[in-house]
Amino acid sequence: MTRTTKNTAAARAKVDRARNYSLEEAVGLVKDASFAKSDESVDLAIRLGVDPRHADQNIRGATILPHGTGKSARVVVFARGEKAMEAEAAGADVVGAEDLVEKIQKGWMDFDKTVATPDMMALVGRIGRVLGPRGMMPNPKLGTVTMDVAKAVGDLKGGKVEYRVEKAGIVHVPVGRVSFDADKLMENVRVVMGQLLRAKPSSQKGVYVKRISISSTQGPGITIDPQEMLSLNS
Repeated sequence: MTRTTKNTAAARAKVDRARNYSLEEAVGLVKDASFAKSDESVDLAIRLGVDPRHADQNIRGATILPHGTGKSARVVVFARGEKAMEAEAAGADVVGAEDLVEKIQKGWMDFDKTVATPDMMALVGRIGRVLGPRGMMPNPKLGTVTMDVAKAVGDLKGGKVEYRVEKAGIVHVPVGRVSFDADKLMENVRVVMGQLLRAKPSSQKGVYVKRISISSTQGPGITIDPQEMLSLNS
């Protein structure tokens, strides 16, 4: 048995998979069960009772985590002139127009998020087949198609995370790093859950939040009591 296998088994042994933990207990276990040498990401997975095949139940949005994700997103901005200068001043990693589109067409993908001014969207549409499947297309609903490029860049650099429900009804959201204080991780989780509860579609029937789990990158999933999270919307 390799050391990694032993560590994985030891981490899993700390978690009762049949139990719903309180948020405080779950976050404590995530930190305790992490065995990687790197500062792992901590991720939340929420199974919702929605059918994303229906447009009104295809939940998607963005929120700013009060304590960020522990990682500064690499942001590219499609803009010209004054707006390009504003984006650069705000800390965008790469700013461009036709040159940036051409660079991406040739295979460059060394970035995490995109922002565009509205007048650039026809141009950005040329790489829609590249950005779309990766969830990277600028979107006005997410605040990434905007004239206020400085704010968009600042939000993305400062901890703004996007979320969208997948085919199986699951939403995955990063909520920090193992090195974060437990209180900061819990506050980030509460912000995400509050946002999802507010996004509940009026057409949704039955149980809305079916399961919530939290884990580090290599650690076991730890189930959080949904009832505790539902109280955030009371």
